[in-house]
Amino acid sequence: MTIVTTLPAAPPQPGARPQPEARPRPEARLCTCWPGATVWLTGLPSAGKTTIAEELAGRLRREHRRVEVLDGDQIRKFLSADLGFSRDDRNTNVQRIGMVAEVLARNGVLVLVPVIAPFTDSREAVRARHRAAATPYLEVHVATPVEVCSVRDVKGLYAKQAAGEISGLTGVDDPYEAPRAPDLRIESHTQTVRESASALHALLTERGLA
Repeated sequence: MTIVTTLPAAPPQPGARPQPEARPRPEARLCTCWPGATVWLTGLPSAGKTTIAEELAGRLRREHRRVEVLDGDQIRKFLSADLGFSRDDRNTNVQRIGMVAEVLARNGVLVLVPVIAPFTDSREAVRARHRAAATPYLEVHVATPVEVCSVRDVKGLYAKQAAGEISGLTGVDDPYEAPRAPDLRIESHTQTVRESASALHALLTERGLA
């Protein structure tokens, strides 16, 4: 017979501070069962890119995924405040976002990027960066027609352009090169936000990313 003796805990030393109970950090509950990835949602202003990204992010967080949404306006404010809206500046902005997204994705975060990125060569450079790092990358075209976007006009940009207050509005008086073969094309004007997010979630599941 084996006798197991449990020794009493040593009494605390005089003046010693009590040690707090170890508690799991909130992020410890986040699942890392899937690899990180970047999902770039491109489309015209007011196409619904950010709305779809936030809807999907909420769903993924409820599934305990590590998710970040890189909002274009926030990036412009904090990372690209020195840039304008020339073609070169737009390209620089996209490459900065692409670099941040790839680093996050490489470290297990699912990154949603609802940013216009109007030029094909800029988007392809971001894809190439991810390919070189063996980091999953998906391109989603939120293909809302300009007529619908101008009615939504979430930020009032179309109204300002029509009034002559601004110029260089993507899809109106500045070019937008739509993806020819995106991983997914979403026509947000024909379905609800939840349906659009579900279509993207289904693609992630199909690719083993959700």
